[in-house]
Amino acid sequence: MAAAGHALVDHHCHSVLGRDLDAGAFAALITESDRPAAPGTSFLDSQLGFAVRRHCAPVLGLEPHCPPGEYLARRRDLGAPEAVRRLLRAAGLEALLVDTGLEAIPGAGPLLPLPDLAAAAGAAVREVVRLESVAERVAAGRVSARSYPDDCVRALAEAVRDRDAVAVKSVLAYRHGLDVDPRPPSAAETARAAGEWLARLDRHGGPPRLTHPVLLRHLLWAAVELRLPLQLHTGFGDPDLTLHRADPSLLTGFVRAAEPYGVPLVLLHAYPYHRQAAHLAAVYPHVYADVGLALAHTGARAGAVLAEVLETVPFGKVLFSTDAYGLPELYLVGAALFRGALASLLDGWTADGSWCAADADRVAAMVSAGNARRLYGLRAP
Repeated sequence: MAAAGHALVDHHCHSVLGRDLDAGAFAALITESDRPAAPGTSFLDSQLGFAVRRHCAPVLGLEPHCPPGEYLARRRDLGAPEAVRRLLRAAGLEALLVDTGLEAIPGAGPLLPLPDLAAAAGAAVREVVRLESVAERVAAGRVSARSYPDDCVRALAEAVRDRDAVAVKSVLAYRHGLDVDPRPPSAAETARAAGEWLARLDRHGGPPRLTHPVLLRHLLWAAVELRLPLQLHTGFGDPDLTLHRADPSLLTGFVRAAEPYGVPLVLLHAYPYHRQAAHLAAVYPHVYADVGLALAHTGARAGAVLAEVLETVPFGKVLFSTDAYGLPELYLVGAALFRGALASLLDGWTADGSWCAADADRVAAMVSAGNARRLYGLRAP
């Protein structure tokens, strides 16, 4: 098998809960939706739900595809710390690049701190700074509209430095949509937009949520100036996202405008627009395509999705991730489905003479870890 034996670098993920979960809370975490399942149905009856029982049950000492109730009972009997450790270790990850924009799950509690996540996974952990979280912390400090642009740029640079971050990330797709003016806003335009946003905070109070398109553009260009890889959520997500406005092809103007800076743009997830992401990665030297999240959610069909990504994108620009969040199971399922899908594809292409075995093994190593190490400046262990 071409993919066997290669290390994995999960270049985009989140931390996990360190406590026991009831059946409802567990099922809610295997969907991108923040709504309950329809009456009489369960999110466990899904490709991802079946993949959890297939790949995770044996790690907890159960038969594959055991009933959900049996799986959850065994998880509780082991206790959260042991279950988390077993599942994360079984994923076989070399390094985790963690987006820390999500620190807790509403109603479920805080996620594990990064040192605890690293210890449980037995892997190196590095941080990815979320742009919008930094900007919202700046606004919460009640800065002036005039000082906000510079304060935000300064806070972003400090966050990257203090956390030794390897990348930054934007959730523009959630906050507005990817269909924004690709040009950097002027200082006057940014200050005016900051005044509008901060005035709303003064009137309504509560935690600031950045949705102003001008300020989101300001953040993107502040990120470009950092010269770190910029990860961008594209494709499907929770109901807070309008799907057609998360098509990565909407970023083409920004991709072109940012090209002279040479800053890597990493298009996360992309499904069902993964072919659009692959095209951008194929024609622009600073664009990379990610195969995370979609593989877990498509389960038994993961190989078909991965094959479509690999149709056109240069193999040195494809990255593996799980986008795991909350459940350690999502790390293991993401890793297992990726390894299985990649091995099946490459072995098939080798068997029919399309590829030679040496090339298949080389590409497997690149996509599994080598590309991420090069892009993010990581050292091999």
